[in-house]
Amino acid sequence: MSDNTALGFQIDPDRLSKSEVNGIRVALGISSVIALVLGILILVWPDKTAGLLAVLFGLYFLIVGIVRLAKGIFSKGISGGSRTLNIVLGLLLVIAGIFALRNLESTVALLGIIIGIAWIIEGVAALVESATDGSRWPGILFGVISIIAGIVVLFLPEATVVVLVWIGGIFLVVAGLVQLVQAFTFGRKSTAA
Repeated sequence: MSDNTALGFQIDPDRLSKSEVNGIRVALGISSVIALVLGILILVWPDKTAGLLAVLFGLYFLIVGIVRLAKGIFSKGISGGSRTLNIVLGLLLVIAGIFALRNLESTVALLGIIIGIAWIIEGVAALVESATDGSRWPGILFGVISIIAGIVVLFLPEATVVVLVWIGGIFLVVAGLVQLVQAFTFGRKSTAA
């Protein structure tokens, strides 16, 4: 059975209340704006932001982890499997964020490994819980981009700070744009009916 709905992870907006759909859309919107702002800042000022890389990604993982925790705890209309997945991934992202914020002097290789693992986790979650409506393709695209970026970073952990900054900035801008599209398309057909 390759159908995600059989596993109970896929989010079907038709089974959610309007407020739950709006809550998920807001969560996607918040994540996208944060990713876009951080990505643009990194790309505009790579030299100035290179020293802040750990702080920026630590904050990103912390906030996205909190959003996933909230989604898992408060979205009552989604399946138990999806809620559990969001809670577990939210906790892992919060831990990764705290670790990055507490170890600012850690090496680029270690930070690269943390970022790579976190992006792979986020990508797998996006693929597993892709919605059944028009927002499915942006969710799948986000998941694939996140997994690819995570793998690239894992294979190049000792890349220079500037390269890591550019990879991170580009990923955050692309991921932010994709999540923004998903925020506007998630549940559109179910709320219009």
